This record gives sequence, structure tokens and C-alpha cells, in this order.
Amino acid sequence: MLDTIQPHPQPQAGVPQNHLADELVETLRLAVPMMLTQLGQMAMMTTDLALIGRLGEDAVAAAALAHTVYFVSFTFGLGLVVAVSPLAAQAFGAGDVGRMRRSLRVGLWVSLLISLPMMASPLYGEQILLALGQAPQSARLAQHYLNGLAWGIAPALGFVALRGLMSAMNRPQSPLWITLAAIPANAALVYALIHGLFGLPELGLLGAGLATTLVNLGTFVAALAIVAWRKPFAGYRPLAQLWRIDWPLLRELVVLGAPISFAMLMEYGLFSSAALLMGLISTTALAAHQIALQVTAVLFMVPLGIGMAATVRVGHAVGRNEPAAVRRAGLVAALLGIAFVAALTIAIVLGRYALGRLFFGGSEASAPTVALTATLLLVGATFFIADALQTIMGGALRGLNDTQMTLVFAAIGYWCVGFPIAWMLAFHAHLGAVGVWIGLSIGSFVYAGLLILRFRMLTRRLAG
Repeated sequence: MLDTIQPHPQPQAGVPQNHLADELVETLRLAVPMMLTQLGQMAMMTTDLALIGRLGEDAVAAAALAHTVYFVSFTFGLGLVVAVSPLAAQAFGAGDVGRMRRSLRVGLWVSLLISLPMMASPLYGEQILLALGQAPQSARLAQHYLNGLAWGIAPALGFVALRGLMSAMNRPQSPLWITLAAIPANAALVYALIHGLFGLPELGLLGAGLATTLVNLGTFVAALAIVAWRKPFAGYRPLAQLWRIDWPLLRELVVLGAPISFAMLMEYGLFSSAALLMGLISTTALAAHQIALQVTAVLFMVPLGIGMAATVRVGHAVGRNEPAAVRRAGLVAALLGIAFVAALTIAIVLGRYALGRLFFGGSEASAPTVALTATLLLVGATFFIADALQTIMGGALRGLNDTQMTLVFAAIGYWCVGFPIAWMLAFHAHLGAVGVWIGLSIGSFVYAGLLILRFRMLTRRLAG
């Protein structure tokens, strides 16, 4: 049985090495497929909403409510399963095949076990939405969608666990190909089940949710087959003794992943609260905020991919016990993220009015909303870079298994600084929607700054 590997051959003596250039190449090799995979996931969500939009405005509103309930539940499980990536990356760097296998195994078990209680929230979504004061008709329609979505939680989390192993082994391309194949399959299945084509029943919103569940199941099965039968994964027998739970490693994964989950929920809660603040300002402010946030979400996929690559690269260096490589991986990822996001931010700022008109059209009635959207995107220029830095440095710290302080920093940056400033500027300084976005930007900068300082402190400690 193969118990150790040598994933990174040592450089030959006397051969000059350009470490920063090598790190840049390796980070890009990981980050680009990860970015594209995330964009593919977003493309599927956008396709779902576009097809649901054909059912009318009530269906779109119900889908938005359903997604709110679903993602609060799903995000908690996601943070736990994301922890597979740093555990597997460290094992890969150390050449420990057994720990790689166990990392995937506990990730799959967590995906299954956590999905069972997580399904309770979507399956009782109507009651939750009614308790939150939503209209009965919207809550009822949202429940139809959730009844289909809920069953896809376990395979969606399982795919994340498998993707974490693949990325840790420097093979992020396989999840990308699976996702690219899933985009048209998802569109066809959603359309067919909504409208009852090809002999399938006409299920409306329930059909849209079931289609997403079936696609999640398909992507999970495809990823499982690849790690079981395709090289190089199959040579490490990643599914060996899958029925056995490694309880100590499971506890380690939960300790590492739970703070990630709560930090994600804090970020999600901040933006949900920002939307509520916009609703108190005006309908125009809320509409402009939602569009500017959608542009931000697309842009966010770039630093998210780089942050995931930083987790792997830092994890590899930790596994090899190379403190200088740990620091270099974090530095290169941060600089790469700043370069990418700065270029994209300039493009967004230059095209901010065109982006607003793209969503709202060119009618005179939408002109104030387009103008406010453009203003928010201009203010967001600083926010985009801050958000990119916090995402990338958070990923680097995961590679060091340091997530508890990340949670503390998220609470400080988002809720002790960002939200109060957003409230004060919006309603006491009378800056309205612009004040909310300034608050988001300042909070994100504080969070990013704390993460950078934490990474520097930990890498200095490793070097010492």
C-alpha cells in the first residue's frame, strides 16, 4: 500500500530558483480553474432565476425568499466541508496519503450527517417566512421551491468535499469540467420540469427545485466516479474504508470548519441587514443596492478562486514544513488578487452607467435608479479591493488551520465597525444608500487589515 508521496520534488543543488515566479505560476494554475468553477456555479443560479422569471414576478419574489432560507442553512454546512481542503492540502504537502483519504472520508460523512438537520429549515420554510412577516402567498410559493431544493443539500456538500481533495492534489480542472457540463444540463432540466416537457410533469417552482437537486446529485456522482477510477486520484484509493469514521479527525474538521461557517453567516447577515437598511431609505435605494451587489457577487468569484488556491498553496507549504514558502504563498495570492480586482474594478467604474442600464433598461422612469446604481459602484471601488483582500487572506489562514480568530475578526470588522458606521452615515449623516456602502467598505477594510496582521504574525512565529 502506498502510504507516502512526494508531490513536490526538491530543486537540484546549484540551480537558481525564482521562488516568487514559481509561486505565481502555481497559484494561477490553481486559481483560474477555481474562479471559472465558481462563475459556473453562479451561471447556474442566474439561469434558474431567468427561467423562473417566466412564471411571473410572484415566482421570482418567492424564489428570492426561498434562497434566503436555503442559503442560511446551507452556508453552515458549507463552512464545515470547506475545511477538507486545508486538511487534505497539508497531508498532500507532507506526503501522507492516509491522512488525505481520512480527510475526504470525514468530509463526506459530515456532508451526510449535517445535511439531515439542515433540511429542517428549508422543509419548514413557509412557517419561517410567515413568522418573519412575509405575505402568505409568497411564503407558500417559496415552500414549493424549497421542497425541491432541500434534498440536494447532501450531494452539494459532498461535491464540495470531493472538490477540496482534487484541488489539494493540484487537480482543480476536474470540478471545472463537471460544472461546465452541468450548466446546460441544469438549464434543460429546470425548463423541462417547470413546464412539463418530454413527458415530464409540469411542476412549476417545485420542478425548478427538483432540477437543482438532480443536478447536484449528478455533479456529486461524477466527482465521486473521477476520484474512484481516474488517475491520479485512483492510485491513492481515496474511497478506501469509506464506511469507517475517523472520530479524532472529524472533531478536528469541525473545530476548523465551524468558525468558517459562522464567519460566512456573519458576512451573509451583514449584506442582508444592508438590504434592510436600503429598504428603510427608499425603493430606489433597495433596487440600486441589489444590482450593485449582484455585480459585486460576480466580481467576488475572482478573489474567491484565488483565496481557495491560497488555502491549498499555504497548506502544501505547512505540510512540507517550509515557513518561507507559507509566507510567500500568502503574499503572492494577495498581490495577484489586488492586480486582478483592481483591473476589474477600473472596468466596472468606467462602465457603471452601462451596467445600470443593462439591468433596468433605458426608460426615463429607471433613470434615478441607474444613477444611484452607478454611484454605489463608484463608492464600491474601495469595497471591492477590501473584500478581495479579506477573502484571500482568510483562505491563506485556513491553510494554516487558523479559523477561530478569523471569526472574531469578522465580528469586529462587520458588526462592531461596518454596520454601525453604515447606520450612522445613512440616517444620521443623511448620506442614504451611499452611507451604507461606505460603512460596508470600512468594515471590510478593518476585517482585511486584521487578517493580514494575523497572517504576518503567524508566519513570523513559524519562521522563528
